[in-house]
Amino acid sequence: MIKNLGSRFTQLIIFIALLLALLGVRLFVLSVFQNESWSEASENLSVKSVYSSSPRGQIYDRYGRLLAGNVQTFSVQFNGSGLKTQEINDTALSLARLLEQNGDTYVDNFPIVIDEYGNFAYTYQQSIDQWLKSMELPEGLSAEEAFSELRSIYGVDESLDVFEAQESLQNVFGLYIPITVRLMKYTGDVDRDSFLDKYNLPEGSGPAEAFAALRSKFSIDRSLSAEDARKILVIRNELFDMGYRQYLPATIANGISEKSIVEIEERSKEFPGTSVVSKLKRYYPNGSTASHIIGYMGRISEANKEYYVDELGYNAGDLIGMSGLESSLESILHGTDGVEYLQVNASGKKVKSISNTPPKKGKDVYITMDLELQKVAEDALQQALDAISTGGVFHSKYGDYNYGKAYKNANVGAVVALEVETGDVLCMASNPDFDLNLFAEGISSEDWNSLQSKNPRDQLAPAPLYNVATRSAVQPGSTFKMVTATAALDQGLNPNTRLRDGGFVMVGNRPYNCLIWTTSNTTHGSLNLPEALEVSCNYYFYDVATGKDYYTGRSLGYDMDIDTIMKYARQYGLGEATGIEISETVAPAPSAESKMRSQKALLRYALNANAEKFFKTRVLADPELLSEKIEEIVSWADENPVRSEIIERLSESDMGIKEGMEVELAELCKYTYFNYAEWTLGDEFNIAIGQGENAYTPLQMANYIATIGNGGLHNKVSLIKTIEGEGKREKEEAAKVDITDENLSYIIDGMNRVAQGSKGSLRGVFGTFPVKVAAKSGTATKDGKINWPDELEYLKTYLPQILRDVSWEEVESEAARLMEEYPSTYTNRESASRRAIINLSGGTVSAASIDRFKEDYSPFAWVVAMAPADDPKIAVATLIFQGGTAAYAAPVAREVIGAYLRLGTEYEGYSITSGLK
Repeated sequence: MIKNLGSRFTQLIIFIALLLALLGVRLFVLSVFQNESWSEASENLSVKSVYSSSPRGQIYDRYGRLLAGNVQTFSVQFNGSGLKTQEINDTALSLARLLEQNGDTYVDNFPIVIDEYGNFAYTYQQSIDQWLKSMELPEGLSAEEAFSELRSIYGVDESLDVFEAQESLQNVFGLYIPITVRLMKYTGDVDRDSFLDKYNLPEGSGPAEAFAALRSKFSIDRSLSAEDARKILVIRNELFDMGYRQYLPATIANGISEKSIVEIEERSKEFPGTSVVSKLKRYYPNGSTASHIIGYMGRISEANKEYYVDELGYNAGDLIGMSGLESSLESILHGTDGVEYLQVNASGKKVKSISNTPPKKGKDVYITMDLELQKVAEDALQQALDAISTGGVFHSKYGDYNYGKAYKNANVGAVVALEVETGDVLCMASNPDFDLNLFAEGISSEDWNSLQSKNPRDQLAPAPLYNVATRSAVQPGSTFKMVTATAALDQGLNPNTRLRDGGFVMVGNRPYNCLIWTTSNTTHGSLNLPEALEVSCNYYFYDVATGKDYYTGRSLGYDMDIDTIMKYARQYGLGEATGIEISETVAPAPSAESKMRSQKALLRYALNANAEKFFKTRVLADPELLSEKIEEIVSWADENPVRSEIIERLSESDMGIKEGMEVELAELCKYTYFNYAEWTLGDEFNIAIGQGENAYTPLQMANYIATIGNGGLHNKVSLIKTIEGEGKREKEEAAKVDITDENLSYIIDGMNRVAQGSKGSLRGVFGTFPVKVAAKSGTATKDGKINWPDELEYLKTYLPQILRDVSWEEVESEAARLMEEYPSTYTNRESASRRAIINLSGGTVSAASIDRFKEDYSPFAWVVAMAPADDPKIAVATLIFQGGTAAYAAPVAREVIGAYLRLGTEYEGYSITSGLK
């Protein structure tokens, strides 16, 4: 044994054993006898994380003028790591009370609110109820029922799937419905489900039940009122939303006052885990200027938090781009927050810095827009709308324009200008617009409501958030005639051939008139192509669009049809995506299929609206059977049977048609819908002159004119000039329209005549302009009546004129009966009341006669132009909703052209060479 102790190995083992024994004894002493003193010492040191927000990338115009920047502000952050539950609750309540006392607001994303009577409600449900009310839909409709009702109200083609129907409601009618059609649920319900799932609460939990569960989960003192408990839950919710990063602080309040800053710092011991930090908020120095281009910011929705917070590492309280460039460039503009980990003592004083990761700012972006030109465009558009609506004067250094006749509903419009050679956006104004700064720190519900449509039932009503320039696809009127001319020239039209205007062409029993024939019973005489463009002769374009001289009956030597015209429209970019980096509408091109779908949808709506009149009770009582019979009748449109065949089919017993109604229903189907469901010569005429199913945005129209000015080379549109670190953006090569330079010269000659010719419609605007302009005007009709915001109020107001000797009480009683007996057909009081009036009249009152006291829509006013005419640099498209007559849009285009060409204007505060290289 003694011998073994002498070995080095044994000695080493003994030494290690003694050390372990000493360590064990020391650990025992520290943990048992000295536990209290060392615990106190450890609590005197802790780690504090101080965050510095990353600057969001700034947006500049083409010359380096700031459009969207950042300004410094102060925020309150709270980190609950290391704090006990009661400490968190006490601090949260104290913070909320302090901020309220000093007039500061704190971040409140907690979706359960308490009314004055102590009732609980989800904010999600409140928003759904408010939307249903704004759309005059009954409270309590499911998402599927509401969606179906809107499809019916707006006549959306039943053959479209739900995704196509939603797109139609958005693009055609400007309706942004809060429904996720993939799930057929309200977006509010999706957010509510995400909220409940986040806290592992039972699906379908009511607001009071969820509130109580969360109050228990976070051990909130039972003695506190529900209002104080909610203040705690508001802040708890922000902490919880940090997800797996709950060790990081959450932002509790932004833009706090100096008084709150001082109090929080001075009373720091009362607010453990709380810090005041300097942050940057979005700032828009030009207010509403270019608001639709730049776009607004918004809070991350409950349903999107998993993506932005968990996957991308955003703070739950961060704002993200919701529209415009702020949205489409979110990943480029958003930076990465910086963090410094500090060791602090119990007084919160810094002991040392453990690590420091500086913030990484987002990339700056330079866009193609010219800020000063944008201001000119917006001011000119506003002045035009004000003057047109009152019959006033457009004042300009280029000459005043007296509008004369007023069109009081001209309160919406857009103007777009593109650089001809590149397709870059120079300016793009949409009126009305909105102040971007309202969204800088999260918009209030009051401000949000103020920016919604003034009349959701009127698809042309002002809606400040809606970008008319990129989203409103409407008929272009005679501005489309250069497309028809291009198609005809390429098919073989001789542009010098003179064709005589016969005033009108009869198609069946309907005359298709030239405007001059309609207004004065005269004609334009004999015309060649440039002259026909100058006077905008419809008759001439009826000829060239069909390859026939209708005055003589002779062929023009070539064949033409709608498909040929639309091929050239697409080459000019009409009915195609422009390539712009923000959201835009692309309406489907006119086609036989689209017309058939449209007529079927109208017939389907008419049959549903008149179901009680035509169908027997047994069919009405079974919604599925009624839908089946209506679909069967609608399907006959494809074959368009003769009248007698339709009557025979309707007379079959299994169709369920009321006895004696077969003939009336057959004639309704045949003469109102079936005969108009297929392409006709009249459709070709309408398409040729920019009417019918043509529908294009001002942006598409500006690019179409830029293509003409660019020698037939069609560019994709772009808003992005340069992104920091990436250099100038390269665009794909321009595509060539199938037109020769010689043929294009005839079209431009005609456009020159429109602006300067003795008979040109725009001579009064451009005739004395310092620069020669090539242009075209267009007036596009808008069918339909302007709905009142409240349909019931309209019906009550005009009931004595619509149906004498019937009281409103009788209408309400009949409407109630319809809704009770046919709930799937009459889902709201408005549709039921309209049907009730028809029923009470014994069928003598029609839907059209009910609406006869509503105003008609006035025509759209279009002007497209490019300048200088001999070497175009700028292309402009201007659209005025209900502008009355085409030339009324011209002064806006003139102001933009004059400003771009610097006609007597000098701008300061920019460098032509500025911008990222």
